[in-house]
Amino acid sequence: MSPVILRDRDAIVTKEGIVFRVFGYSHLPSAYLCDVEYASAEVYQSENPKALRNHPQRLQVFYKFYEDEGLRFVQSRYPKYYIHHEILQKKVIAVNHSDILVARRPKDRLRELLEARSEDKLVGALQEVVKTLIAQGSNLSANSFGVFGSLFHAFHHPDFSDLDFVIYGSESEAKLRETLQEMYRSERSPLRNEFENEEVIKGKRWRFKNFSPKEYLWHQRRKLIYAVYSGEKGERRIKTEFEPVKDWEEINVDHTSEVRVMQRGWVKMVARVEEDSDGPFIPSIYEIQPLEVLHGAEGAIEACRIVSFMEEFRMQAFRDEKVYVEGNLEEVMTSENRFYQVTLTYCPRYYEQVMKVTE
Repeated sequence: MSPVILRDRDAIVTKEGIVFRVFGYSHLPSAYLCDVEYASAEVYQSENPKALRNHPQRLQVFYKFYEDEGLRFVQSRYPKYYIHHEILQKKVIAVNHSDILVARRPKDRLRELLEARSEDKLVGALQEVVKTLIAQGSNLSANSFGVFGSLFHAFHHPDFSDLDFVIYGSESEAKLRETLQEMYRSERSPLRNEFENEEVIKGKRWRFKNFSPKEYLWHQRRKLIYAVYSGEKGERRIKTEFEPVKDWEEINVDHTSEVRVMQRGWVKMVARVEEDSDGPFIPSIYEIQPLEVLHGAEGAIEACRIVSFMEEFRMQAFRDEKVYVEGNLEEVMTSENRFYQVTLTYCPRYYEQVMKVTE
C-alpha cells in the first residue's frame, strides 16, 4: 500500500495515542519527520496545568508537550520514533509509514467545523473569524484555511482554548496579511494585533540571551499573523494565529540521498537578506549576503542562507533588511556542489540563537 502523502502541520496519531505534528516538507524515504505534540493520559501525564487537553463532554484526556518534554518522552519510552537521519548524521523524531494509525489534515477538519451546528463557543468563534476574513474583500476563501491545535483534534475546551489556523500558500498568506493589517487599523474590527502593546509579554519568563523582549515584541507585531479575537457578544478575548503552510505546487524537495550536512561550529555574523519568499514557512529560509563575520569558523563569510526551524524566527526579516544572526554554521555537500548555511534549530545552545533586524 502506498504511504499517505502529508505536509507541514498535518497530524499523525499512533496506536499508543501519541499525536505527532508533521514537521516541514523534506522527509525520510519511509518516515515523516515530526514534533511530538500530545499524548493520551494512558501513556503520559504532566503536572504542568497548561498541558491538560480535554473537552468537557469527552472522556478522553490528552496532555501537551512543552520544550524538550516530547523528545525526552520518545527517547525513554518509545525509541522507535527516534530514528537515525542519514543526511544529518544524527537521530530525529520521526514516524515510519507503517506506524501511522490515523492521518489528519487541517483543511479537512476546518471544513467539518465550518459546517457544524454547535453550541460550542469556540467553534462559533472560529466560524465568525473565517466569515469575517472572507467578507473583507480579500479574495480569500474557506479553502485557503485549515485548523490545528486542540480544535484540530477535538479535545479543546470551549472556554479556554485558542483559535489556531493554517493559511495555505504564498499568495493567500500575502492576501491575509494585507487584510489583517487593514482590520487592525479599524476600531470596529473584531481582530486586533496580539502584540500591539507590551501586556502580551508582561511577567513571562525570558530565556533568550541575544534577543530582548522589546526586540521580540517589535518583530512579532509586524508579522501580523498573531491576533486576538473579540466577538460581538463581548465574550472573552481569544488568541488567534495563522500559520503559513505551502501549497502542494510550492513544495519542491530534492530527495537525493547523496546530500551530507556537516557541523562547522558556532557563528556570529551580520548579513543582508536577498530573498525572503520562504520566510513564512517552516523551515524558514532566507538567502543572504554576508557583510561581516564577528565570530566563526572558516567558511562563514561564504554562507549563502539562513535556515530556521524555530518558530520565533519565522517571517523574521524581509528582503533588503540587514540582520544579526547567531547559530550553527553547516556545510552542505551534494554530489554536484557544496555551500554553507547558518542554521537555527533545537540544540544545546538553543537560547543563544538569534536572527534579528539591525536596521
